[in-house]
Amino acid sequence: MAIGGVVRVLADDPAAANDIPAWCRMKGQEFVAGHGHTFDVRRVS
Repeated sequence: MAIGGVVRVLADDPAAANDIPAWCRMKGQEFVAGHGHTFDVRRVS
């Protein structure tokens, strides 16, 4: 995926609401939004 692109992650694990933003912080990526079971992550690097 190109830098600036957004990937939508679908997850049914309740822990994903915490785990995906934490992963973004660890990996230097941008957590854009989370709604229910859908999470958007922007590639920064």
